[in-house]
Amino acid sequence: MALDSLNLGAVLKDVASGALQLPDFQRDWKWDDERIRALIATVTLDYPLGVVMALQTGGTAQFKPRTLNGAEGAEGTMPELLLLDGQQRLTSLYQALYRNRPVETVDGRNKPLERWYYIDITKAIGAPADRDDAIVSVPEDRILRGDFARKVVRDLSTVEQECAAGYFPLHLAFHPHLVNQWLQEFVKADSANWSVWSEFQQLVLNHVQQFQVPMIKLSASTTMDAVCAVFERVNTGGVSLNVFELLTATYAGNQEHVAERGDYYRLPVEWEQIKKDLTSSYPVFGRMEAGVEDGLSSSDFLQAVALVRTWEEKQAGQRSSVACKRRDLLRLPLADFRRLAPRVAEAFKWVGSFLEQQCIVRTGDLPYRTQLVPLAAVRAVLEEALDTPGADERIAQWYWCGVLGEMYGGSTESRFTRDVEQLIGWIRGEERAVPDTITEAAFLDDRLDSLTTRNSAAYKGVYALLVKQGAVDWYFTEAPLTAGRLLEYNVDVRQIFPKGWVAKHAPEQAKKADSIVNKAPLSARVSRSLVGSPAVYLKSLTLESGMRPEWFDDVLATHLIDPSALHEADFERFYENRARQLLDLVRSAMGKRTVFRDTAGW
Repeated sequence: MALDSLNLGAVLKDVASGALQLPDFQRDWKWDDERIRALIATVTLDYPLGVVMALQTGGTAQFKPRTLNGAEGAEGTMPELLLLDGQQRLTSLYQALYRNRPVETVDGRNKPLERWYYIDITKAIGAPADRDDAIVSVPEDRILRGDFARKVVRDLSTVEQECAAGYFPLHLAFHPHLVNQWLQEFVKADSANWSVWSEFQQLVLNHVQQFQVPMIKLSASTTMDAVCAVFERVNTGGVSLNVFELLTATYAGNQEHVAERGDYYRLPVEWEQIKKDLTSSYPVFGRMEAGVEDGLSSSDFLQAVALVRTWEEKQAGQRSSVACKRRDLLRLPLADFRRLAPRVAEAFKWVGSFLEQQCIVRTGDLPYRTQLVPLAAVRAVLEEALDTPGADERIAQWYWCGVLGEMYGGSTESRFTRDVEQLIGWIRGEERAVPDTITEAAFLDDRLDSLTTRNSAAYKGVYALLVKQGAVDWYFTEAPLTAGRLLEYNVDVRQIFPKGWVAKHAPEQAKKADSIVNKAPLSARVSRSLVGSPAVYLKSLTLESGMRPEWFDDVLATHLIDPSALHEADFERFYENRARQLLDLVRSAMGKRTVFRDTAGW
């Protein structure tokens, strides 16, 4: 690492030529007009600008380069340096002081503007405290207007008018022959301008032309994860980069792929196609119209790939454990990603089918998106070995222990790695390898009382289990609900005893009205009838069904409900009976007993 002090003009020349570019993971430049004017004032006063940082190219950390905004003419040039910190400052200065085009910026309300930047010579040679006022930006046509654009305040549309006003166009600053041409016109306008110009050049223009930019240069040998760590620590935007953005840039910079295919690798395009393929078959993975990152994310997919790759490396004796931390993703070679991505994509399709079997078909009904990552990795490793009854049962038990035990609600990376290794061993018959997610999972008996919203994975889990065990809708009574019927009938959790009714007739039980115990998966059509006492609305639903009352009671029972408690509008008896049945349902799914709050045994 070296610290150099470079002339601003030389730096801006490198921007124009493409010798200095950005790594493609850098976000777009967009400084507003006020900040650009303040920055220019800083340079004209020769005040410190702050250190910028760049990476020498040609090392192991290969990123696809892109030019700074406004220097697109240099595209295709191989840079010598990649700018890690200082994009906003150097782009602003390049566009305002070097490029012969208006600067594309925004106003204080983020409205797009195209502005030229000038300096009022008379004000500039006055007190330094007035320098901010000396920097003026004007519209693209170089005419300043006032009175709601009805009145021309300053017309700078010709050189003669610029000179007459004493406004020097700052985009000429680093082009000596253009400065001289402008000076000749300035003196021609008034011979007294010679002394004014002399003072302006000494106090202002020389500061700009001789301005020094301190630059830290990281050597080409700097590793990629070190580059990324440095970037995030110095990034004044305050927004950390995600792994997908970083890999997009590094994969695009892979010269072997370019040499082989004649073009760079487009990770976002590949991911979009994978995601589109998954969501077209399984809506649980998200809605493409809401964006490619809706539901299953690119980071989820990359983590699954990393888990498979590190599993392979562990089997080959190249590492001691499976992992999918950030550094593992950053070290994922393009060749390995291309090799494993199709396998992992197929694994996620299997996951989508598994979720469908659990009657989880919509993104909003998915208890944990993160739990799908190790599940897909296990499928990618074991493949058809999972398609056996014994393996199915073990996967289902692990899944429901994770959901109902709410095991994926906190930090997940360490659980990912343990679950992958332990699940694979357990499915292969290693009894001692029972996953921690199963052994540690617990569902307290009174947890049902506090399951009131979709914020809880266990809430969604109980809802899905009710459908899975054969619940029948109270209007579409011809067959039990299925994954497909959930979408067709617009099924959701609906209150059995309306909250208002409970508050009025059983106020001591009011807190329990929102519990999952008082809810059932029912169609939107049924929800219109769930008004008032169940003893009343059930009569209407029974008549609408055309069924004999005892047969309709059998439909109610498919929701693990005691029909007599509803007919008698006995909320307390209904709640106690259903809570017991739901606990049995949870116990069956988890393959273990639930526990009381103060009980340690199973």
